[in-house]
Amino acid sequence: MFNVGLELSITWINRILFLKLLEGQLVSYHKGDKAYLFLNTKTIKEYDDLNTIFFQVLAKNHDERNKDVKSIFAKVPYLNSSLFEPTELEQETILISNLRDEKTMPIHSQTVLKDTNGQKRTGTIRSLQYLFEFLDAYDFASEGTGSIQEDNKTLINASVLGLIFEKINGYKDGSFFTPGFITMYMCRETIRRAVVQKFNEAKGWACNDITDLYNKIEDRTEANNIINSIKICDPAVGSGHFLVSALNEMIAIKSDLHILQDKDGRLLRGYRVEVINDELSIRDEEGDLYAYNPRNAESQRIQETLFHEKETIIESCLFGVDINPNSVKICRLRLWIELLKNAYYKAPDVLETLPNIDINIKCGNSLISRFALDVDMSEVFKKKETTVQKYLLAVQAYKDTNDKDAKAETKAFIDKLKAEFTTTLYARDPKKVEMSKLRGRISLIDNAAEIGDLFGKLDDVNIIKDRDKLQKQLDKLEAEVAEQQSGKFYDDANAFEWRFEFPEVLNDEGDFVGFDVVIGNPPYGVEFKPSEKIFIKSNYYSMEGDFDSYIYFIEKTFSLIKSNSRLSFIVPNNLLIQKFGKKIRELILKDYSIEFIIDLGLGIFEEAVVPTAIIILKKEITEDSIVNFLFRQTDLSQDYQKISQNIFKNNANLAFNIQVNPVERSLINKLKKSSIELGKICEIKIGIECTPNYINDKPISENSRPLVRGRNFHRYSLQFEKDSKYVEYRRELLHRAREERLFLSPRKIIIRQTGDSVVATIDENKLYAWKSVFVLLTDERIYHLNFLLALLNSKVIDFYYQKLVGEGGRAFAQVKGVNLNLLPIKAIPIEEQQSFIKIVGIILDLKKENPDEDTTPIEAQIDQLVYELYGLTEDEIRIVEGK
Repeated sequence: MFNVGLELSITWINRILFLKLLEGQLVSYHKGDKAYLFLNTKTIKEYDDLNTIFFQVLAKNHDERNKDVKSIFAKVPYLNSSLFEPTELEQETILISNLRDEKTMPIHSQTVLKDTNGQKRTGTIRSLQYLFEFLDAYDFASEGTGSIQEDNKTLINASVLGLIFEKINGYKDGSFFTPGFITMYMCRETIRRAVVQKFNEAKGWACNDITDLYNKIEDRTEANNIINSIKICDPAVGSGHFLVSALNEMIAIKSDLHILQDKDGRLLRGYRVEVINDELSIRDEEGDLYAYNPRNAESQRIQETLFHEKETIIESCLFGVDINPNSVKICRLRLWIELLKNAYYKAPDVLETLPNIDINIKCGNSLISRFALDVDMSEVFKKKETTVQKYLLAVQAYKDTNDKDAKAETKAFIDKLKAEFTTTLYARDPKKVEMSKLRGRISLIDNAAEIGDLFGKLDDVNIIKDRDKLQKQLDKLEAEVAEQQSGKFYDDANAFEWRFEFPEVLNDEGDFVGFDVVIGNPPYGVEFKPSEKIFIKSNYYSMEGDFDSYIYFIEKTFSLIKSNSRLSFIVPNNLLIQKFGKKIRELILKDYSIEFIIDLGLGIFEEAVVPTAIIILKKEITEDSIVNFLFRQTDLSQDYQKISQNIFKNNANLAFNIQVNPVERSLINKLKKSSIELGKICEIKIGIECTPNYINDKPISENSRPLVRGRNFHRYSLQFEKDSKYVEYRRELLHRAREERLFLSPRKIIIRQTGDSVVATIDENKLYAWKSVFVLLTDERIYHLNFLLALLNSKVIDFYYQKLVGEGGRAFAQVKGVNLNLLPIKAIPIEEQQSFIKIVGIILDLKKENPDEDTTPIEAQIDQLVYELYGLTEDEIRIVEGK
């Protein structure tokens, strides 16, 4: 019920915020005329009036309104648009008119509302009055004017609304609002290259950049058509921020190419159109910001041109999908708002209507589909009533129509088409063909057995043994097909059919051609259901280790884009080097040129603490591909550093380790040479986990065991007694049980899990390790623990670890077992370990006496021994020490 209420609330909030922006536009168009204010309790006295303005005013032409509505809302224009039609949920539950008008609300303690003395308001207030007074406390009328208007009110523009919407939405599904400077940068770097690529393909040119294009374009109309043919998709669209930035960038590109023209083919001369601070800025020759004046013919021409340019690009070029229906609503709203910014009067008090762009932004799970993208649909599209052309015409008719009945008929036709696709594709499911083959082979075995000539009737006698195996395969396929045709899993997962949802990316034969650009901020850390995990394991090559959704979005995108097209994502930077990302990096190196890697580090997302990176890929492999990169930078105006993509192929983990320069890389390879990985000589396990109820300050039963946690030790020292805890060690109570032998060993190395470096010491007290601690055991006759401890705590291993994981300084960083396994241990006989064993023994004895004893000089001696052990030169030592 809460989800229903939230979805209804967001629908209503969307409409009201849109109306507030519309009201601000109307007032500014009419030089501050207050007669155009309508969102107030004078005009809208109750929720029923809001319902009226939604569905009887904005959704109806002036001539279709009844007499009372015409009188009260004479200044409010007809806008068309699906935004002002009752949603299915409203039709099934309640409309806003059902809310109680007399309901009051306490004024929030941090309210922006002020009393006559300028103090914060207190008490209670009618909910509708509260809503309007709250909205009136902000400035919704200054979009594009570069200043805040009256009373120094806070400006609420479309970008601010995007952030508000994301917060209302609660950052669900691992999605976060991407800052404007990031979306602007990614769109600029990606879309401009896509535009150049598109012209080169269409015209047979070899242009390198926008300047080259500018010098070659002769036919402006043709050039506009080429740009308008570009298809851009965000598969996790959220509030639509990337699509809005893409829209702005496309118009700025047209301006830079001097092809931005009106309906008669006249250029917008004397105006500079560019993207500044993620907003479309339009200035005249004097540098003044453009503002629409409906009484000025030139201003009218500019406004009409901008409106229809935006309309064309939104309808033809921009597509989005999101699993969250509220995100979809918000994205559609933001695109309508972008059109509203350039709404113009086509007659006195008659604004140009808004198109039904909702069909380009769809709700669904981008990662899960019933049908593969290469499934053959030729049989469907051979039918006269279901050609690709008819499908495209129906979609365009839906976008353009102002007639509600025609729109409903068109939508019904589109739904019928998609239902036919599904029926036809199910009938030709390859699984059914395989089932038929299996049944035939089983039948052959059964028949041969029946006539008593089992061996003579079969080509391969060994197949007899496979009878049970074949039956199991058949049973499994039958169950999968039954579930698929029931649609339960796909319905529950809200599967999205990329194969036919967007006819704009199909060719005339109905083949899926794909997008020119896929861009966005895919969600990460999503909690998948067990059934979804099974699907991902079966359908995504990159699945390895922990499930992380953003990895699968990258792999899905590989099949959504054309050859020579681009993917541009901002993702956690552990994609670049962590072991679990190896398979996706393998796919990238196989088929893609990496154009950009920007490691942004921490601090980009207000609500997230995960370091991020921008990665831009081109679906084309070249031998001499050069990667442009920045490391731990948020200043994206800096000159790029460059590295050969081939370097990434020359390491076991295929890591995109841009922080390692060639000299460091050479040193890393030297450390690995004649060394053995720690995981091959040691058993490395994480500690136990249970509920806090079983953790105590003292032993309370015979099952109580002393527990060591990460906070209890530092390098070479152990302070268990200072903050001792005990755990009730009964395996049935543990979330993560461990064999007791791990803890009962007379000596073991323990390593902190929390932190951005390796911190290790030795436990000789048979302590039980908590989940924040790794336990390391080995045969001390071959590798003495003192020797291993000396290496683990050394500057050499710290250098290697930092370059391996790239998490230095990261908040909430964790040491992972997969990385500990890879640390290079110099393989020397036990006799040669003695100097390390002795000096580490001295440090351990000193720390037992006094855990705070300063052993820095002795540890420096160990570092010197380690440098000699690995044969480091003076220059290499300086590299390790950061000098």
